Amino acid sequence: MFFKPALGAIALAGLSGCIDSGGAPNSGPPSVDEQACLAAVVREASNPDVTVISSQESEAGTTVRIGVGAGRAPWQCLAYPDGTTGEVMSLVDEGAL
Repeated sequence: MFFKPALGAIALAGLSGCIDSGGAPNSGPPSVDEQACLAAVVREASNPDVTVISSQESEAGTTVRIGVGAGRAPWQCLAYPDGTTGEVMSLVDEGAL
């Protein structure tokens, strides 16, 4: 039955455009935007154990997701083209803790 595998391949090909290329931890050195957000999250979270989880560029700036601490608690930061950062926030649902 060729039909089912072919549909699966088509579905995967269609989804490949939806996957953020930065979904896995970055293997190379952080970009300038990522470095700015790492520094901002270190200041805000008071924890130097940070790593970039993913980043996505847009016209307005770069959204950077960062893991903090041993558990890699998710944080988010926006890096703007002028070198500033904003909207540094924890993405942990504190109400669920």
